[in-house]
Amino acid sequence: MWSTKMSQIRENYLRVLERIEKAAVRSGRDPTEIKLVAVSKTVDPARIVEAIDAGVTRLGENYVQEAQRKIEVIDRPVSWHFIGHLQSNKAKYAVRLFDMIHSMDRLQLAEELNRRAAQAGKVMDVLIEVKLSEEPTKFGAEEDAALALAKRILELRHLSLKGLMTMPPYFDLPEKSRPYFVRLRQLRERMVQEGIQLQELSMGMSNDFEIAIEEGATYVRVGTAIFGPRAMASWSRSSMP
Repeated sequence: MWSTKMSQIRENYLRVLERIEKAAVRSGRDPTEIKLVAVSKTVDPARIVEAIDAGVTRLGENYVQEAQRKIEVIDRPVSWHFIGHLQSNKAKYAVRLFDMIHSMDRLQLAEELNRRAAQAGKVMDVLIEVKLSEEPTKFGAEEDAALALAKRILELRHLSLKGLMTMPPYFDLPEKSRPYFVRLRQLRERMVQEGIQLQELSMGMSNDFEIAIEEGATYVRVGTAIFGPRAMASWSRSSMP
């Protein structure tokens, strides 16, 4: 059903892996510490399968409905990560569909996810999204509120808090993203000092993931560098019921 010929997506994926390895070595890190999430928002299933055949094992989606249809069609043993803004009324679907939520940003959502995970008999891995920019289009817990949110999440038996996530503004010069990555790493260090053991930092995208790795990223979320420029096609959010 799916094409298995050598593709541009495969070449792109291998090139991204090479860049990850070089960035890790450059910063004195073990490349195996960095986990790649291939961001497949608006990408059609056939191209996603090409990426899976190339070796991709984690896929990141922004919209629950779009992801649900893809997961049903693709039916491959990969890990699905939710990286977009999650509405509380979608929590019951997110618990069923995803292996990790990168965008936990408020207590109401945490409590609803915990309730739905309890009903499903599972423990949901989550990251707290921290808003470090002033952009009104960005979501996330404010930096000062993230510690209190983390402490409350730790009280919820069906959530497992793994770390933090952030999304800096887009810059043409990747180096400008560095201060945001430094702040997220420093926030994790403060939380560790408070007794909250967090291992993961989800930060860095196609334009700046190498900088993020230099500053401690353990998850990088890469879409365009693997799948090419994003096109709003039939699998876009607007096409979902």
